[in-house]
Amino acid sequence: MTDQRSTAGLADFAEHRDLLFTVAYEITGSVADAEDVVQETYLRWSEITGEARAQIRNSRAYLASIATRQALNRLRSQSRRREEYVGPWLPEPLVTAPDVADDVVLAESVSMAMMLVVESLTPDERAVFVLHEVFGFAHDEIAEAISKSPAAVRQIAHRARAHVQARRPRFARDDVVAAQVVQHFLEAAASGDLQQLMDVLAPDVVLLSDGGGKVSVNLRPVVTADKVARFLVGLQGKLALDDPTAEAAVVNGRPGALIYLAGALDTVVTIEVDGEKISRVYLVRNPDKLDAARSTQRLQR
Repeated sequence: MTDQRSTAGLADFAEHRDLLFTVAYEITGSVADAEDVVQETYLRWSEITGEARAQIRNSRAYLASIATRQALNRLRSQSRRREEYVGPWLPEPLVTAPDVADDVVLAESVSMAMMLVVESLTPDERAVFVLHEVFGFAHDEIAEAISKSPAAVRQIAHRARAHVQARRPRFARDDVVAAQVVQHFLEAAASGDLQQLMDVLAPDVVLLSDGGGKVSVNLRPVVTADKVARFLVGLQGKLALDDPTAEAAVVNGRPGALIYLAGALDTVVTIEVDGEKISRVYLVRNPDKLDAARSTQRLQR
């Protein structure tokens, strides 16, 4: 009987592993932290045996509760590092399978734009919003995860939802059109054609670049089509000597690209399209954040 329960427990964990990674990533914004959280969750889950395991009726909620607590611990322990970060901080980019876009809620929740909105919440608000709005956990299940009463969770959920709604970004409704716009953008950026870039950028477009103080980026947001286009043309000129190549990819559930210099991954680009214009451009160049983008990550809700 013990062996059967152990085998069942391993199967439960394997079934929900991608969900646990997704929960941890959306809370921490870090692939490395999310992977560590998954491992820590497995260790704690494997320690539950006998009657204690038999009493667990909902392994999905129980595992998510463990992962949430571990993710919050990591988030709080790294708050000082975030405060001292050089320049704009962006989540570690994920290259996701194209079918992520089929799940509208999941694709939006892992987008750079939405994760930056959620980043502005307190840790508890972030956990509650992610668990309830994205993964559909009940308030009493979330209460267990963050050590609050269900009533307190409801209040936190209300605050978090209002905060996000006030700042929720607009997303393209037509993925085919968005992919075409991004392709035109990449071609214009590669050619250094200022006017072609201007044609695909929204007038109030914003560009954020994350170098972590380790590579050259603009330490302030670049705003307006003219300034973003000129910034990109200038960047293309600086990189031209290193034989840059671009590979289209789905990054954080959105159209994007992987930029290679002399064959090595240098920049991950994520793009938000509103209508037929690009509204946001995110460039992640911090080398510490590029490892995960070398492979495709499976997400689950």
